[in-house]
Amino acid sequence: MGTDTAAIRTAGLTKHFGKVVALDHLDLEVWPGEIFGFLGPNGAGKSTTIRLLLGLLRPTAGGAWLAGIPVEDVERAHRSVGYVPGDVALWPQLTGAEVLELVGSIAGGVDTAYRDELVERLDVDPSRRIRAYSKGNRQKIALVAAFMTRPAILLLDEPTVGLDPLMEAEFQAMAREAADRGQTVFLSSHLLDEVEDVCQRVAILRAGSLVEVAALADLERLNTTIFEATLTGPAPALADLPEVVAVEPMDGGVRVTVNGAPGDVLTRLNAAGLTRLHSRAPTLEQIFLTYYQTTSSQRRAVAAAHGDTGPRVGTPAP
Repeated sequence: MGTDTAAIRTAGLTKHFGKVVALDHLDLEVWPGEIFGFLGPNGAGKSTTIRLLLGLLRPTAGGAWLAGIPVEDVERAHRSVGYVPGDVALWPQLTGAEVLELVGSIAGGVDTAYRDELVERLDVDPSRRIRAYSKGNRQKIALVAAFMTRPAILLLDEPTVGLDPLMEAEFQAMAREAADRGQTVFLSSHLLDEVEDVCQRVAILRAGSLVEVAALADLERLNTTIFEATLTGPAPALADLPEVVAVEPMDGGVRVTVNGAPGDVLTRLNAAGLTRLHSRAPTLEQIFLTYYQTTSSQRRAVAAAHGDTGPRVGTPAP
């Protein structure tokens, strides 16, 4: 990636809120010029991680660094960062232009031509007061504010909430351009199709614990296969097979999601009067759900079957 220094690094990063473990020993490295997807449902610990990276929360244990600077050194660390929160709150009495001017002055200067270009690309009227904006327009102002200083690191927490599909596509173009300039884009999202379109690597977080870190191509290589079978007889029992992730009835047959070798599944389908079989690769969303539905031992077995037993955490993107 052009440097041996991770743009974002965490080591054993942990946060407890009383007895609740919001984040548990997160070890992560994200590299300059990388678009990194941070995936998980609400409550998985994504926003907690970002707040820890920003120094807005103090960790219970472990540490984190932005561009090699400890995050507790807030003044220095924040010089490298642009941030879009999951719930954008701006000064309601100011106009969009005044918000951008204020943020730019705090940041120590802005390329105004680039700022104006972003405003135009995101199709937002900066002359209106924030209180008159829709949620989507507040999100656009926050995105312009984060990108306009060309920070080394962009921490984006659900950045496309409230945006229509055209603006989502524009955001993705902005993210790719930033990465091409060597900036790091850390994208927290539950919109899996967005991550599939723009990210190079993804991390899956579940209940505060890291499930997997993988290049997108590697994650898809550890995938399931979906079989849609048309049968002459009743659908056979399949849920007891360890490789079966999900079974759904369909018109004239059954849809089976398989994680691993499908031989036993196909044998039972054939015995039930198999007349037509269609197989397809799952979407990233289905892969993601598979990680939540299968045990760690099953995932390791699938990885071993593909000859992929080594750790991925901290591995630079190609």
